[in-house]
Amino acid sequence: MAGTACVSGITLQEAHAILRAQTEPLAGETIPIRDAGFRVLAEPVIARIDSPRGRVAAMDGFAVSDAAVREGRRTFEVVGATYAGQPPHRSTGSKTAVRIMTGALMPQEADRVIPFELTDEGDGMLRVVDPVPEVTHVRAGGSDFSAGQILLGTGSRLDPGRLLVAAGSDQPDVRVHRRPRLRVITSGDELVPAGEAASGKTRIPDSLTGPVALLGQTWGAVAVGATRVADDLEAIGNVAGLARSDSDVLVLAGGASHGDRDLARPALEALGLDLIFSGVAIRPGRPAWYGRLGTTHVLGLPGNPSAAMAVARLFLAPLLCALEGRGFDAALAWRNLPLATPVPAANAMETLLYARRCGDCADVIAPQSSSGQRPLAAADMLVRRPAGGPALSAGTPVPVLEF
Repeated sequence: MAGTACVSGITLQEAHAILRAQTEPLAGETIPIRDAGFRVLAEPVIARIDSPRGRVAAMDGFAVSDAAVREGRRTFEVVGATYAGQPPHRSTGSKTAVRIMTGALMPQEADRVIPFELTDEGDGMLRVVDPVPEVTHVRAGGSDFSAGQILLGTGSRLDPGRLLVAAGSDQPDVRVHRRPRLRVITSGDELVPAGEAASGKTRIPDSLTGPVALLGQTWGAVAVGATRVADDLEAIGNVAGLARSDSDVLVLAGGASHGDRDLARPALEALGLDLIFSGVAIRPGRPAWYGRLGTTHVLGLPGNPSAAMAVARLFLAPLLCALEGRGFDAALAWRNLPLATPVPAANAMETLLYARRCGDCADVIAPQSSSGQRPLAAADMLVRRPAGGPALSAGTPVPVLEF
């Protein structure tokens, strides 16, 4: 990647196009099915068995001959019982019934289950006391899926439902994409661990390192390090240098602007950073930048909390989704919701506003500030406003992204 020309002042759409082109899913690894929850498939899941394994009861009841029922028979001799996991009971004939439980294999000559609640049993005899419905309550073998059938495609995320299908198809293990390893560095002489700022007048609690790492984990990353460092080229470079060997993504929060102590980018340039874009025409988050340090993706965030978290949601989340095999756009599911309250005209730059759900509407939180923190406690979405967009009244649909 060395020698890539850096672009500046690009739009959000252009920045996304660059990131999308830079990312490919990480290599696959084979893991036990018990450890595969929320992992992303690198190969399809193909059924190893039929489901059901044969004709089975779909209800608890009595297995009988359907022809006998249709001919009007209402009494049967009960000759046994069978349960799921057992071999099927011997053939029954038209005058006999087998007590059967859901999922148990049907006797060879039985092709209907009469639910318990429609019957009366006593003295070894079954009596049908209520009308029998048309449905037979029997599932055919392989009616759910059959051996050799593709059940889940590459890129599927194994949420509880998909994990159930994979396990139910008798997979001992699955091939999944490796989860991206994330390292987060926050720089600033003014920053101290939360709990230590009250001891002085000039210190500020570090409120970004942990939350950025947590956002990354929410989107599939494995956090390999989350470090706070001083505004020092050597200190930043020492920690950032670790990312070349242990991280797929390095995020630097703070030091993304052009002040005397904004040293994150210069520290990485000394390590060989290939800067690909610098500055995005959005508010908040204009100082954001992206590059590569060897094979490691490097994302620079502003130091202001609200701006940093907005940029992380817009860039870090889709980057991680792409590396994990879910696709870059899996994290960019914009949709329209009506505004709960009016919003003023947008300025000359594309703007992202923190908002919260209010019924089926988006309620923009006031006041909006790139350095504010309290609104993030209530925010669960971002509202996107185009540059120069007019004032909007309540009820106007706007694009929103779940935060």
